[in-house]
Amino acid sequence: MPDAPPNDATQHTCLVVDDSRVVRKVARRILETNGFNVREAEDGQVALESCRQNMPDSVLLDWNMPVMNGIEFLKALRLEFGPDKPPVMFCTTENDISFIEQAIANGAQEFIMKPFDEELLLGKFAQVGLL
Repeated sequence: MPDAPPNDATQHTCLVVDDSRVVRKVARRILETNGFNVREAEDGQVALESCRQNMPDSVLLDWNMPVMNGIEFLKALRLEFGPDKPPVMFCTTENDISFIEQAIANGAQEFIMKPFDEELLLGKFAQVGLL
């Protein structure tokens, strides 16, 4: 694996949205090591403002956050910007099938459970066409 992201114009961007600084840091390390440009947001409201300023290529999204939770963010994102872009991947401890169904019904493309590792995270990004 490279020590630094490739220096080219095709670098994908990912907005990591999680109220846990540790989770954001772990995701950032994995993604940047694999060539992504990463931005962070600590809640859905900050994430929505970030998308309004500069839409990322993908969003890695926690469910349970203060101010605006993940599903509220997803609904607002899809209402404002359309049903498909950017791909949104929920990354949460919520494992009940009803959460997964709600996420997919509201426009998420993927759903992974915490804790995650590099292989799982990159596999999901490959499934949505970003690797």
